[in-house]
Parts: sequence; C-alpha cells; structure tokens
Amino acid sequence: MLEAFPIQPLIGGILIGISAALLLAFNGRIAGISGILYNLLFNPLSNSESGWRIAFLLGLLGGGYLMMPTEFELRTGYSSILLVVSGLAVGIGTRIGKGCTSGHGVCGIGLMAGRSVAATVTFVATGIITVTVLRSFMP
Repeated sequence: MLEAFPIQPLIGGILIGISAALLLAFNGRIAGISGILYNLLFNPLSNSESGWRIAFLLGLLGGGYLMMPTEFELRTGYSSILLVVSGLAVGIGTRIGKGCTSGHGVCGIGLMAGRSVAATVTFVATGIITVTVLRSFMP
C-alpha cells in the first residue's frame, strides 16, 4: 500500500527554496549553511554580517521545529565518540568540497554551476552506497 503523500517535507523544501532565493535576491548571498555557520563562528564579521547569518540560522531551526518538533528530541543509545567523529567528518568534508548539500544542491544547481552538479551527484551516490553497505551489516 502507498504511504500518504509526505506534505511536510514538500512544504519544507519549498520554504528552503524560497528562503535561498530571497537571500540571494536581497543579500546577494548563497544559502550554503556550512559557509554561513563557519563564517559566523570563525571569521571576524561586522555586526550587519553577523546579524543576517544568525537570523537565517535561527529561522531554519525555528521553522524546522515548528513543522516537526519531534525531530528535535534528543536521541539516546549512540556512541559519543561516533557522534564526534561523524560531526568532524561532515565538517571536514564540507570544507574540502567547498560547501554542503544546501549550498551545492539547492543554490549551486539552481545557478547551473558545474562544480555543484558534480558535488551533488557525489553526495547522493555516497549516501546510496553508505546505506547499502550499512544495511548489509545490520540485522
């Protein structure tokens, strides 16, 4: 039997696309979340630069929480070391890949950037391979 149409992810995707387009139109900035967060934390910025970055990140978190509050509950049973290593791997990967899925997938492809198409194909292929390998080892 088919599942009900996933309306919340559809609405979320539309809102992410609109927010990325508005940020580009009004600020001239790409909505790459890893870059926004990195520059907020590690680059000295003027107050006006910090302000829009904080507002954008809070809007993402707040919107996500309003749409799906149960996804923000802390999960238990995960190794702290594995979580730290995973977080570092994601952070290092975004620096090496010059951006994250939001910057490349949502914004870069929309701007027809070849590097973003290659990065997004790599993200998706790696995800498919990872899930396939992990599921073969899990009961």
